[in-house]
Amino acid sequence: MQRLFQQNRVWATSRELEEPGYFRRLASLQEPKYFWIGCSDSRVPANVIAGLEPGEVFVHRNVANLVNPGDLNCLSVLQFAVDILKVKNVIVCGHYGCAGVKAALDSRRHGLIDHWVHPIRDLARDNARILQCLPGPEEREDRLCELSVIDNVRKVADTPIMQDAWARGADVAVHGCVYGLADGLLRDMNCTINGQAGGQGRDVGDTQRG
Repeated sequence: MQRLFQQNRVWATSRELEEPGYFRRLASLQEPKYFWIGCSDSRVPANVIAGLEPGEVFVHRNVANLVNPGDLNCLSVLQFAVDILKVKNVIVCGHYGCAGVKAALDSRRHGLIDHWVHPIRDLARDNARILQCLPGPEEREDRLCELSVIDNVRKVADTPIMQDAWARGADVAVHGCVYGLADGLLRDMNCTINGQAGGQGRDVGDTQRG
C-alpha cells in the first residue's frame, strides 16, 4: 500500500504541473459522454484503452462484462448514467482472452462464478453450430466473447431504463466492441442500437470479427 500512495503522490504532482488547476476543474464537474460496461480484468481500464481522461467516461465493470436483469448494481449505474449524467453513448466492451468466457466453456467447477457466467454458457449452447465450425478453443472463446457483447448490447437496450429514455426522446445509443489484449485495438461489433433511429442491431450470428 505504501508504494501505491507514493505513486499516487508522484502522479498527482506531475499532473498538476502539466495542467495547473486540473484537479480543481475535475472536482467541480462530471459530464461524461460515455458510459462503459466492461470486464473487471485489470488489463482493460476503460479510460486508458479508449484514450480518455478521467471525467470523460462513466464506468461499471464486472466479470465478463455481463448485463444481468437481476443485477441491481449494474442497472442502478446504467440509470444514473442515462437519466442523471445524460450520457450519449452506452458501450458494452468485452476483450479477447476473457477468463470469464473461458470459465463458461470449460467443464470444471469455479464456485459462485459458475452462476455468474451462466448466461454465457447458455449463449454458447444456443450458438453451438457456429462455435463448432471454428478451428480451435482460442477461436471459439474469442467468437463467444463477441457474441456475448452483442447479446449484452441487446439486454441493455431492452431494459426499462433505455426504453423509457428513448420514449422521452433521449439522444443515446448502445454500442458493442471488443478489445484485443495482443494489439491494444478496439473492434466495433456493428451492433449499435439507437432507439430514436429504430435500429435493432444485427443478428447474433451475422457479426464478423474486425
